[in-house]
Amino acid sequence: MAGKGTFVSRVSPVTLTGRNPTGTVMMRTWAWPAGLAAAAVVAGHAGPGVSAVGPLRRRLFPRLAGFGHPDHVALTFDDGPDPASTPGFLDLLAARRVQATFFMLGSMVARSPRLAAEIAEAGHEVAVHGWDHRYTILRGPLDMYQDLARARDAVSAATGQQPRFFRPPYGVLSSGALLAARKLELTPVLWSAWGREWARGATPESVVTTVLAGLGGGGTVLLHDSDCTSPRGASSAALGALPRLLDACAGRGLTVGTLAGHGLAPR
Repeated sequence: MAGKGTFVSRVSPVTLTGRNPTGTVMMRTWAWPAGLAAAAVVAGHAGPGVSAVGPLRRRLFPRLAGFGHPDHVALTFDDGPDPASTPGFLDLLAARRVQATFFMLGSMVARSPRLAAEIAEAGHEVAVHGWDHRYTILRGPLDMYQDLARARDAVSAATGQQPRFFRPPYGVLSSGALLAARKLELTPVLWSAWGREWARGATPESVVTTVLAGLGGGGTVLLHDSDCTSPRGASSAALGALPRLLDACAGRGLTVGTLAGHGLAPR
């Protein structure tokens, strides 16, 4: 038995039959590494994860990157609803008369169903971020389907809205996640600009500067309304940046709203 961390390569024999110039039957046996087949399966499962690379996604997968109407910006939030921070975002958005899309974690909805309902009642769009904040490439197809279905049902039950969009944790997709989303009629959407407020030492100034550096008309912005998967204070940096971000969009003649209003509703 191999020790922990040791890779054992097994081979499967493949026999080919043919004839030489004299007509004599020849048989040759090759050994093919069985690990190649496993590697192909893994590559197929994790392959969609390349879309997590921002420049590649924006260039090759514009719809997945959240590009929509050129005179519009989609504002999205991940990881809530969180009683410690989400209400602050709701108050600010209400004061500015802006609606956004909230990608909710099913586990957070289960803890705060009333807050999830308040988000929908305020006119915001609700979407699915999975049940647990785990990489989709570490989950099998059945596990991924059950996770998304559970999250979708929790969001729907709490808000009375049927979610239409899905964003994978960390922005990393897998073939299993794509298949599950399709079966559940959820459209995957990532983002074209983010604030990186989850980085240690982030401030409202760094967040708004980072967002605006990559934001143009038609883009989708990612911020976080919870610290549940980020360093403490990340959501505060995002909230502090939000007024200046909205002012900057208005100054550029861009309307800010939901993904549905962005023209990304499922076809």
